[in-house]
Amino acid sequence: MPEDEKYEFTGETLEVDGHILHQIRALRDFGDVRAGDVGGWVESEENLSHDGACWVSRGGKAYENARVSEDARVSGYAWISGNAKLYGSAWVSGYAWISGNARVYGNAMVSGNVVLSGSARVFENARLYGNARVFEKALVSGKSWVSGNAVVYGNAVLSGDEWVYRNDGCMEGMR
Repeated sequence: MPEDEKYEFTGETLEVDGHILHQIRALRDFGDVRAGDVGGWVESEENLSHDGACWVSRGGKAYENARVSEDARVSGYAWISGNAKLYGSAWVSGYAWISGNARVYGNAMVSGNVVLSGSARVFENARLYGNARVFEKALVSGKSWVSGNAVVYGNAVLSGDEWVYRNDGCMEGMR
């Protein structure tokens, strides 16, 4: 085992959407993860970097070409798939699903039953909660929040301290 590896496959597998995922176990301490901690599920080592404090926690899943790196976290029962990327100190939790070419980075947090897809970007200190849907080319940044059943799509841009939280709200923006 190379010295820099931080996790191994436990031998347990799970089939998801025709993909065989492998459960991971920490080989060394990093961040708040301790050697021996059992984590979530990845399709291959390409899904989770051995660098930084990034981790996929016990119920989380990362597969296809998705990538979790730097100090990013997937926790709860969150999924990251497709070509999605999670990096920086970003955190995805709950039952959130990040897919397509979506990106979550910086100190952004995505939780609850959020779906983030397409080429959408969530970054800086932005927060997505509840049953929010963000897709297509939408950008959510700064200290913006999207929550409830809000839908943000198209070329919408939320930045600064904007909030979209109406339970029946949709925002389609044009640049």
